[in-house]
Amino acid sequence: MAPQVLSLKSRRAEQLIQAFRQTKVLVVGDVMLDEFVWGKVNRISPEAPVPVVWVQAESVMPGGAANVANNVRALGGQVQMAGVVGQDRWGDVFLEELAKRKIDTAGVLREPSRSTTVKTRVIAQHQQVVRVDREHHASLTASVINRLVAFVRKQLAEVDVLIIEDYGKGVITRSFLEAVIPLARANRKLITVDPKEEHFDLYREVTAITPNRAEAGAAVGRELETEAHVEEAGRELLRKLRCEAVLITLGEDGMCLFERGGRRTRIPTVAQEVFDVAGAGDTVIGTFALALASGASRPEAAVLANLTAGIVVGKLGVAVATPEEILARLDRKPARQHTAHSTQKVR
Repeated sequence: MAPQVLSLKSRRAEQLIQAFRQTKVLVVGDVMLDEFVWGKVNRISPEAPVPVVWVQAESVMPGGAANVANNVRALGGQVQMAGVVGQDRWGDVFLEELAKRKIDTAGVLREPSRSTTVKTRVIAQHQQVVRVDREHHASLTASVINRLVAFVRKQLAEVDVLIIEDYGKGVITRSFLEAVIPLARANRKLITVDPKEEHFDLYREVTAITPNRAEAGAAVGRELETEAHVEEAGRELLRKLRCEAVLITLGEDGMCLFERGGRRTRIPTVAQEVFDVAGAGDTVIGTFALALASGASRPEAAVLANLTAGIVVGKLGVAVATPEEILARLDRKPARQHTAHSTQKVR
């Protein structure tokens, strides 16, 4: 069968972006705070062979699952956040930052036994010098998981799509997913997952997953060095997880979307300059899920996610894209063609 040619025109993108404003999203997962220390390096320390950073500015951003919510909100979607932070000053800062962005935090639980996950990046001359992580890896207690499940159960009737963001920090556990995924399916909600390598067996029967090349390779037990390897892995994940779609992100090689029924869509990268890939996966799943819930086809949603991620990686630090930036990029540059290859039916 001849390949289908897909493109996302400015007018169609504008229609979808208009629909974003009416779309309600629930993001649940491992939340964190991204702290940035901006400065200059003029000398090497006399105490050790390391640069001395002269601090000029500091900033914070919602990170992890909260960065997904931030991306959805920046695109115009209505979003609720569910997760866990500590009863500490960083938890206070985290909630303040979400409130500034008009992200609903009713589902963010404060847990005295845990510390808020914080990733501090020191950046000098537009380069990341070092990253310092403060985090709690232990799984949540049964009582906290039950509170999160109760919140999700209550909100599912009000939202259009559930995004599960798994950073492996203890929120997304087997017991949580065994409760939440059937609830979302029973409510006929879209379920999208940004996965963690060791948890792939937990994501069965979701709508879509968005692994990167390394995560998809780990899930099938081999490195994905060639296009053929990527295609085999996409098909295998569809079959094993019984999901509707697998969107594998491939860095500078773009993305590849696999759909139940056999269609494969190859999407070239649109990034013109890459300054920082931090948070790009959050942008992908946030845009992909929001677009699906707003009426986009899966290939349309993937193309839009690829375009949005291309904008974000052109910015320094964890960043978001706006509707205006997306439309400006489409208007400035002719829509690239994306080829959907017909393959054998996936069972």
